[in-house]
Amino acid sequence: MSPDHSTFANPVIAGFHPDPSVCRVGDDYYLVCSSFEYFPGVPIFHSRDLVRWTQLGNVLDRPEQLRLPLDSPSSAGVYAPTLRHHDGRFWLITTNVSGDGNLLVSATDPAGPWSDPVLLPDLPGIDPDLAWDDDGNCWCTVAGVSQVRIDPLTGQVLDAPRRIWSGTPGAKAPEAPHLYRIGEYWYLLIAEGGTERGHGVSVARGRTPAGPFEPCPANPVLTHRSTDHPIQNTGHGDLVRGPDGSWWLVLLGVRPGGGTPGWHVLGRETFLAPVTWVDDWPVVGPLEPEGTVPWPLRAERDASGRDDFDLPVLHPSWISLRDRRERHCTTGERAGWLTLHARGESLDERDVVFVGRRQRHRSCRVRTLVDATGGTGGLAVRLDEEHHYEIEATAGEVRVLARVGSLKAVVASQATPAGPLVLGVEVREEKTLRDARTGPDTLSFGIDGPDGFTALATLDGRHLSTEVAGGFTGRVIGLYATSGAVHFDWADDEPLDS
Repeated sequence: MSPDHSTFANPVIAGFHPDPSVCRVGDDYYLVCSSFEYFPGVPIFHSRDLVRWTQLGNVLDRPEQLRLPLDSPSSAGVYAPTLRHHDGRFWLITTNVSGDGNLLVSATDPAGPWSDPVLLPDLPGIDPDLAWDDDGNCWCTVAGVSQVRIDPLTGQVLDAPRRIWSGTPGAKAPEAPHLYRIGEYWYLLIAEGGTERGHGVSVARGRTPAGPFEPCPANPVLTHRSTDHPIQNTGHGDLVRGPDGSWWLVLLGVRPGGGTPGWHVLGRETFLAPVTWVDDWPVVGPLEPEGTVPWPLRAERDASGRDDFDLPVLHPSWISLRDRRERHCTTGERAGWLTLHARGESLDERDVVFVGRRQRHRSCRVRTLVDATGGTGGLAVRLDEEHHYEIEATAGEVRVLARVGSLKAVVASQATPAGPLVLGVEVREEKTLRDARTGPDTLSFGIDGPDGFTALATLDGRHLSTEVAGGFTGRVIGLYATSGAVHFDWADDEPLDS
């Protein structure tokens, strides 16, 4: 089925879920997103209506599929996957900028297992796309925008790359190409303008998959640049047709908060917009903001909430930094607990042991019951190695730490009795703008006890935003260990003021 234009609210997948790519098989929709430095990589979702999404798993969930060296920087790793279904199989192509470059995997079941990667060492560029013509040729188009034919079974590039379109004159970064046969034309959809406030979606069409392509006279067909729309940075779209004949665009966007220049903290999220056709050109919109129409069932309900760590494997929404080795992360050492064994000595280090979930709610409460009698660890809100806040327990003490760029400080501490205790963070969106310098939210770190939550420190959320830190990701809230072994009985994530 397809959603009614008036019965859903954006984003349809909240939190750090950028670069969405979608395909439909019968009555089912499947969608993937970029994952960057996190393992497992490329979350994959299922829906029957394009609005309510459930995570099936992660496409790249084995070390042999996803090699992320421990020294690779944040916002490297896996970029911009494309998901397609052809000849009875699902095909996914993406770029691992930290390891194998462009790679392709396939599966008969989107929930997996997915094949070991077929590497494409002779394919230059990022943001690869797949499209098949009636003669069985597989066309791969990459950012730039250039194109080659490939053999998807072997990864062989069959001809030299050829530039087929440069996008709108004067617009930077033509990228995220997707090629489709729709009616009499082949349509080439791209993002351009950069993935910041100038982002947009443009389209061209031609009679063959190789062009020549004529640009749409109304380009960009979607952008929110120079507007006060609550959804910004709109771009990197992918078209899909519903069983009823309706057309839709999934795309990334952000929701800035606070004063000037506006800070987005959840990362680039997945949004949905209707598409109509006028004179054989797509017309996109409107892109309705969050809360326009209530929608009680949202994807984040499936991926947040309480986890008691009673299963032998973690829910696919839990992600780690660069790898996840059983000797560092296990639910088998203490029944009903997640145990983390430290490797890196702080969250400043790229090899720190960390297991988190994407922050999906603008206001939320995250808590965990931690036993750190044999080590040091706790609960962290992370953007990258230079931008994170955490509350940690160690040796009869709880302390709150903050790292912002080159500055690091212990901002609060308190003695605690030995034994397990509940650590928490409350994130509260700033809904009443005080002045142009007001941040997007505040983060209060503290201890949950018999008398409720006691905050030890409240920190400004703007420092954990992309506008401050840079990069392509969003906040991930999770559990970590920086010395010894740290045990977690449960973790809970719930929205506030929802």
